Parts: sequence; C-alpha cells; structure tokens
Amino acid sequence: RQFPGCGNIVTFSQFLFIAVEGFIFEANFGRKRPAIPIRNYFIMVAMFFTVSVVNNYALNLNIAMPLHMIFRSDSLIASMALGIIILKKRYSVSKYSSIALVSLGIFTCTFMSAKQVASDSSLKDEDGPQVFLWWLLGIAALTFALLMSARMGIFQETLYKRFGKHSKEALFYNHALPLPGFLLLAPNIYHHAVLFSQSELFQVPVIGLTLPIMWFYLFMNVITQYVCIRGVFILTTECTSLTVTLVVTLRKFVSLIFSILYFRNPFTAWHWLGTAFVFVGTLMYTEVWNSLGPLLRRRRPKDE
Repeated sequence: RQFPGCGNIVTFSQFLFIAVEGFIFEANFGRKRPAIPIRNYFIMVAMFFTVSVVNNYALNLNIAMPLHMIFRSDSLIASMALGIIILKKRYSVSKYSSIALVSLGIFTCTFMSAKQVASDSSLKDEDGPQVFLWWLLGIAALTFALLMSARMGIFQETLYKRFGKHSKEALFYNHALPLPGFLLLAPNIYHHAVLFSQSELFQVPVIGLTLPIMWFYLFMNVITQYVCIRGVFILTTECTSLTVTLVVTLRKFVSLIFSILYFRNPFTAWHWLGTAFVFVGTLMYTEVWNSLGPLLRRRRPKDE
C-alpha cells in the first residue's frame, strides 16, 4: 500500500532466499546432481520467470489490483481447458460444475471488492483513448500470464510422471536459475531498496533489533512465501495440475476474505454469496458427498 511498484524487489528477495536455502540444503553447495535433466528446468524457469514479471508489470498498465485478482482467479478455467487440449483429459459433470462454482464465487467476491478501491488519480489527466489502450495491453498481459501459468502446471505434472517426485529440487532450480534475469530489473530493485531504507524505524519484538519497517515487512513476506511455495511444490508432486490450481486458488480466496476482514472493508451479502459458491464448489470437487454416504450407511446399523 505504501509502495505499489515494489513487486520486483519482493519477487527478487523471495527468489534469492529460496535459492540460497536450496543451494545449501538441497544441492549440497553444488555437489549434488539434479535427478531431472537441467534443460527441463530451464524450460520451466523460463515460464515461471515470465509469469512473475508479466504479472508484476500488468499493474503498471492501468490494471487495478481487484481486476488483477479476478483474472488470476480464472486460472482454474485455464488449467482445465489446457488439460483437455494438451493432455486429452476428460472430467465428470460434477468436476466441471465445481470449477465453475468456485470461479464464480471468487469472481463475485473480487468484483464487489473492486468498488472499494479508488482509481489512480494520476490517470485522470490523461487522454481517454490512451488510457484505454494501455488498459487493453494490461488485459493482454494478464491473459498471456494466465495461460502460461496453466501450461507450466501441466509441464510440471508431465515431468514428475516421467522422472519421479523431486519437489525440493524443483523448488531450488525454479528459483536459482532465474536470478540473473533480475539484472534487467536492477535499477527498479535498487530504487525501492533505497525507499525501504528511508521508511520509519521499527523495533522487532523479542530480539529488540531496530530496522526500517519496510525491511521487516519484506523479511516476513519472504519467510511466509517460502512456507507457501514449499507446500505448493510438494503438492505438485502428489496431485494433478488442476487440483493444485484449485488449492492455490482457494488460498487466494482466503487471502481476499482476510483482507476484507483485517482492513475492516464491508462484507456484503454478495460476499457471502461468493463464499457459499466457493464452499459448495470445493465440496463438489473433493466429492465429499461420495465419502460421507458409505460412512453414514456403516454407522446407521450400529446406531440401530
């Protein structure tokens, strides 16, 4: 909220921390050979880095954050569509319905939250057509990132089927190999590092260390991102790309709900409707009804 353009320094810090941790504990200081051929990681990394950078820069193309979240919530539809086209998968009617419900629920909540975000005042003096053209370019960038992200998930799924489950190794190479690419973003990263250093001082509880508060926020973001992405990479080795996308999308939904509650934004009837769609859609996807049926039938004779 204080520095809306700080996406690059946040992404770089996350990549650097995860790469250093993986170099020490997974790659054994470079002595351990990868189980999956390195050329496959270069392909995956090219997709991963492109998606991260394009999503960051879309915010500079007159794309508001709620619209950004709406597009990313449609990753379920993109993942299912590419799974049908590339992997020739077919799903049950309940799966199609559940994905549609979850997407509709997240879209409803995000769209209603969009009304609570003020537009950038710097755009008011610009010509309308020029603003609209930049907005169209932003929509194109988000669409490209959405499809690329879905394709990356399918690529990961096929790699793990072929070479086995190596989530820690994939996590390391996905974050270490793109690091040189951040040289292209060095001026922007340095600029925000200076801004962070000029923020108000903050004393860290327990250890008593005093540092600029933005660096503390960044450190906490990096730690929580590491926990998050570590879990996602483990999930990619155990589940299909569509299931992984569903879990990650639900995480985004919880983030949105938390944001509404924490920042005391209005939680309208539309938000409750969207929440209900997500909840029911998730239960439909996991087919919890099919599991509960036999369980209830087994318990009934005991009760009688």
